[in-house]
Amino acid sequence: MRFCKRLQRNDVLKKITPASRTSWFAGIALTLLIAGCQKAPEEATAPAAKPATPAVSVAAKPEPPAKPELPPLFRDIERRTFQFFWDTTNEVNGMTPDRYPSRPFASIASVGYALTAYPIGIENGWVSRTQAVDRTLTTLKFLRDLPQGPQKEGTAGHKGFYYHFLDMNTGHRFNTWVELSSVDTSLLLMGVLFAQSYYDRDDPREREIRWIADTIYKRVDWTFLQNNKPLISMGWFPESGVIPHDWKGYNEAMMVYVLAMASPTHPVGPEAWEVWTRSYSELWGVFQGQEYLTFAPHFGHQYSHVWIDFRGIQDAYMRERGMDYFENSRRATYAQRAYAIENPMKWKDYGENVWGLTASDGPQQTLQEYRGEQRPFRHYSARGAGFRENFDDGTIAPTAAVASLPFAPEIVIPATEEMHRRYGDYLYSSYGFLDSFNPSFDYDIPLKTGRIVPGKGWVASDYIGIDQGPILAMIANYRNEFVWSVMKKNPYIRDGLKKAGFQGGWLDAKTEQAARAASTAPTAPADLDAAAARALGTAESRANQASQPEAARPQQPE
Repeated sequence: MRFCKRLQRNDVLKKITPASRTSWFAGIALTLLIAGCQKAPEEATAPAAKPATPAVSVAAKPEPPAKPELPPLFRDIERRTFQFFWDTTNEVNGMTPDRYPSRPFASIASVGYALTAYPIGIENGWVSRTQAVDRTLTTLKFLRDLPQGPQKEGTAGHKGFYYHFLDMNTGHRFNTWVELSSVDTSLLLMGVLFAQSYYDRDDPREREIRWIADTIYKRVDWTFLQNNKPLISMGWFPESGVIPHDWKGYNEAMMVYVLAMASPTHPVGPEAWEVWTRSYSELWGVFQGQEYLTFAPHFGHQYSHVWIDFRGIQDAYMRERGMDYFENSRRATYAQRAYAIENPMKWKDYGENVWGLTASDGPQQTLQEYRGEQRPFRHYSARGAGFRENFDDGTIAPTAAVASLPFAPEIVIPATEEMHRRYGDYLYSSYGFLDSFNPSFDYDIPLKTGRIVPGKGWVASDYIGIDQGPILAMIANYRNEFVWSVMKKNPYIRDGLKKAGFQGGWLDAKTEQAARAASTAPTAPADLDAAAARALGTAESRANQASQPEAARPQQPE
């Protein structure tokens, strides 16, 4: 989850001393001045703006124009990105690699994105429905039958959760540093439930998909990770127990709580969402002229939105602010671009159409002189800029921009085209955009990953599944709302949103599509058939970051 993703997920952001805040108000015409003072972060890598109270309003960007038409480049990106999932997945068991071509281990989050990719391939005629059903059934059966338990080795998970990284062939926990991950399991489950709702035909194999998907979802015991009720922990290690870090603040874990509250077997209470949103307290403010709920790495504004259409639906927190989470992501996207245009750290090539900070690969963990001062660079890390947490080492990830297409097409389309035009010769290949690039990094030192292109700087050598997935799905959502429309049929997603207090829009509409949702939930079982890798994975593991002393910990999302 890399960023968690995951790390982005995955990974835990370095705690920054909370800033003191002062706000100045002037109510004349359209002008609003915001000022304040804030302590510099321990690793000052990007200038900080000041948080504002919810009462402060800032003039938002004008409403975007009519929906722009996508240029042909986007069809090529879609096809190539789909092929990443179709070609690199182990066709024997459905395990999708965390990254390729290095392919050190499978990522359960990548599997979730792959399960979402296959129906996109059907709809575009890139694979047949039969082929996709075969691949999906193979994947779900393998996941269902993998051993679970508290043992340190020889299992794929425990209490229904899965380990973040699995062996590509056996499906077992890849190594002792790999955690049982709540957010990566959630990314997997979003793909599983998407498959449950998409394959809705009265066909034995499609009924089997729906049944197995239900089985996998229902056996997750969300209460197992509630040491600090009602919040949910990031995960668990058989060696040390539940990770002490809970999902709080604003980030990609919205989906974790939606899924956990909707569980028909082991749910957490609706109060979890209230406490989760209460932890937003210091995250609402103004950055780069946009007032929004901040999370610096952009994946936090994208992941849950891949499957859930937040347009026009609001929880209590957003009702108080007169907007929704989709608008929040739109403002975050504009703030990313504005930061690149300002380019306070003077990195090469940043500008109006070259931007995008998120969790991504980078050249190396090193200090190097840049413009007369020592600057920190990282390999895999969460990158972002905001008024609280910041890390920017000149590394741009195309997924940050491209996967924001539904939020702000008027700025994403030109950025995608320019990055392809300027860097495509070495950044764009068989499966679309490689993970990231850094025009400012041209140092002659050993690299963790990637290569130096003479005169152009560093470029990644891998594609990363959790960065590829949002690109493909969000282009599909922009074209015809495909992923969103399918997921609106899923009764568990609808129930989780309602328990979180979401109201309005499509969630309240009694549409034919909503009425069909109940038919997708199975009622009876179908007739079922009788060391480089370690270093990269450790860097990507959010739980590993949480266990490190803060001073030594790469900055990762919390």
